[in-house]
This record gives sequence, structure tokens and C-alpha cells, in this order.
Amino acid sequence: MEKLKAFLARLPHPLRWALTMIVGAIFLILGLIMLVTPGPGLVFLFLGISVLALELEWAREMNRQGLQGLEKILNRLKAIFKRQ
Repeated sequence: MEKLKAFLARLPHPLRWALTMIVGAIFLILGLIMLVTPGPGLVFLFLGISVLALELEWAREMNRQGLQGLEKILNRLKAIFKRQ
């Protein structure tokens, strides 16, 4: 993600915004399609939101909440496997 940020930082703002919206929307659409067809749908949804989070505040908040939820799930799984 850092390489993408560095690349986008060199572009003028209107072009950067448009490119971010297009790439993020493509990943989101692909993720939604892959939810009902074979493929890593959740990964593409998360990737699309992460790309949109570079420019949009609501996407940053969704990304933050998603990471917190993922951390909770991982902690629960670690606790379950630690007991065994």
C-alpha cells in the first residue's frame, strides 16, 4: 500500500482522486461478484475499501472497523487453539 501511496502522491489531485475511485470501485465490484461465484470475494472487498480509504473518510472508518473486527476474530482463534 505504501508504494501505491507514493505513486499517487506524485499525481495531480483530480487525477489521483479519479484513479483511486476507479480502481477502488473495480475491486469492490469484483469482490461482490466473487461473493456469489468462486473466488476470494472478501479479500477483494477489503482491498477495494483499502484503496478507497486513501481518499475517502468513510472508507477509512470502514477499514479501521474491519481491522478491529479481524483482530478480535484472530484473538479468539488464538485463545481456542492455545487451550488445546
